[in-house]
Amino acid sequence: MTTIGIVGAGAAAAAATYVLDTAVPDAEITVFEKSGGLCGRAATRRNDDRNLVYDYGANYLKSDDERVVELVTETLSDEGMVDATEPIHTFEADGEVEPGRDADEHKWSYRMGLTQIAKRLFGGTDATVHRRTRVETIRREQGNGDGTDGDEKWSLVDADGTEWGPFDVLLCNPPAPQTAELLADAEWESPVREALRAAAADVPYRSVWTAVLHYEFSLDRPYYGLVNTDKAHAVGWISREECKAGHVPDGESLLVVQAGGEWSTAHYDDDPRENVAALAGHAADIVGDDRLADPDWTDHQGWRYAIPEDGVKRGPVDSAADEGFYVLGDWVVGEGRLHAALANGLDTGERVAHRL
Repeated sequence: MTTIGIVGAGAAAAAATYVLDTAVPDAEITVFEKSGGLCGRAATRRNDDRNLVYDYGANYLKSDDERVVELVTETLSDEGMVDATEPIHTFEADGEVEPGRDADEHKWSYRMGLTQIAKRLFGGTDATVHRRTRVETIRREQGNGDGTDGDEKWSLVDADGTEWGPFDVLLCNPPAPQTAELLADAEWESPVREALRAAAADVPYRSVWTAVLHYEFSLDRPYYGLVNTDKAHAVGWISREECKAGHVPDGESLLVVQAGGEWSTAHYDDDPRENVAALAGHAADIVGDDRLADPDWTDHQGWRYAIPEDGVKRGPVDSAADEGFYVLGDWVVGEGRLHAALANGLDTGERVAHRL
């Protein structure tokens, strides 16, 4: 039996698992996720008391990759899929809103939120997913010690000291800085490890601090989202969750306000109440409605490693794959979008399957 270990249950890991479960029928796939959720930054929360569903990380799935479109609309069930049809407008440092992006571009989510993508992908496999299991140590071990090809195995140790494995191949899905930390402490005696660690550590990231703001009134605006195009405003993005069917009750509004990179870094560890109040004030100014400065309910989330701003060097990635260690995710391709993570997961799953 082929054994495959996967660290992290993000979108790329979910897509790779789906491919491997089909392409390697005898594979035993085990996934380790440090949090309680799936799909990484494509994250969804619910407030059942208020009948709210909201995507507070990645906001939607674009239709920019044909394989991903086929995956979510044909291979997987499209039941409950929703499309925010309103356009995305733009604003710059002065906060003035102008028409922007084309209204015909798909902006997909689900009535139950974007995490449905990973839930449906993992749910379509026989993989075992261990949530709230933080991997702290990666080990590369010899089998019978003769060093022949295929003799080496991988094992993992979690925060509780439990050892998992052995695995024939290992896939690593956390953001590049966290992957670099794992590699720094890995028990893997190979120059490939340090080269990959250094390459992952060099990937630049943008932090994002998010405020979720609810109002018991509806907004009359012609757009779904607003994006800051010059990166010179405290706010980088505002979206209206009520544009997604099933997310917000009629007559109410729910804004997801994501701060720009500089503001998020500067205020990341500040009092969340102060951050929420500041972002609500900015939203009121940009959208042009003073009522938005006083939401009746809020939530928040900081994403320290939210968006990769470049990709990793391919040489160390390919060298590590030759030793049975694969990295995957949006940072591998350098495009911090959900469709890019899914596409990379499909590619990586196919590469692993070909190797096996």
